[in-house]
Amino acid sequence: MRNTIDNILQQLETFRPGTLAQVEEFRIHMLGKKGELTRLFEEFKNVEPAQKRELGQHLNQVKIKVQEAIKKSKEQLETQIENKEDEDLTLPAQFMGMGSRHPIALVQREITDIYARMGFTIAEGPEVEDDWHVFSALNFPPDHPARDMQDTFFIHTDSDNPVLLRTHTSSVQVRTMEAQKPPIRVVCPGRVFRNEAISARAHCIFHQVEGLYIDENVSFADLKQAILLFAREMFGASAQIRLRPSYFPFTEPSAEVDVSCNICGGKGCNVCKNTGWLEIMGAGMVDPDVLKASGIDPEKYSGYAFGMGVERIAMLKWQIRDLRLYFENDVRFLEQFQEGVL
Repeated sequence: MRNTIDNILQQLETFRPGTLAQVEEFRIHMLGKKGELTRLFEEFKNVEPAQKRELGQHLNQVKIKVQEAIKKSKEQLETQIENKEDEDLTLPAQFMGMGSRHPIALVQREITDIYARMGFTIAEGPEVEDDWHVFSALNFPPDHPARDMQDTFFIHTDSDNPVLLRTHTSSVQVRTMEAQKPPIRVVCPGRVFRNEAISARAHCIFHQVEGLYIDENVSFADLKQAILLFAREMFGASAQIRLRPSYFPFTEPSAEVDVSCNICGGKGCNVCKNTGWLEIMGAGMVDPDVLKASGIDPEKYSGYAFGMGVERIAMLKWQIRDLRLYFENDVRFLEQFQEGVL
């Protein structure tokens, strides 16, 4: 019986009704014909005479507390209802500020929409990946620096195929090639992770959009044209591109892609470091070994791939100088991206 009384006192401490119906429900639960207190008073008849006085006083005190709590809660809720009835419902409502999409989400959607108009579909994959899809299938040699702990977040390395946080969305391209026969035309947006110090120009978390096109007779000219169309859709009809020879394990030949500075029109300014050009992505023809690793015949098919950082594109589009602003959730920064502001 004492345990039951203690349990009732605990319920009383947490009793915070929001409506009169909840008050009535609590009253029935405690004082109704089958209520907990009613049942206790029935059991009290069987208590030893030596304990009746002390236990009876305690039981009466609990009943009084329950009744007072019910009465007080009922009065408070009735008062609140009366006060609400006195409110002037014709007064104008308080304006609630509209939210907005995050700038990264806006740019990512714009990039994928541009390539969707070229016939690309969206492909997605897991952020927690294995070594095969992130490195081995993409022709990364065993001693490549990207496989080092200081460059990649490894989850465990206990097997021949370690598990890690993907460092690029190229892993989605591999999964697509494994699951789908050519022709393949996809863009792969997503979040990636690299073990880098956080600064105005770098972060350990960022977003990429990578593209892949595989079919018969795909050439470097097709790649250049797709990039030029993208640049003019994103940065304006007057945008120009240039391709500089580069190296990536998974493409050959490879190139870094620059776009003419949309701030100075290619004349040179502090944003483009007076060069007139801004780097936007890496690209190249898919290495035959990468096709072969995913079960695609490199004698019959060829393809191109490209990849860009969404934060980088957003920085160029809106002249944002500090990459950390994307991750700080500062309302003063984010509200600038409401529809009609930019």
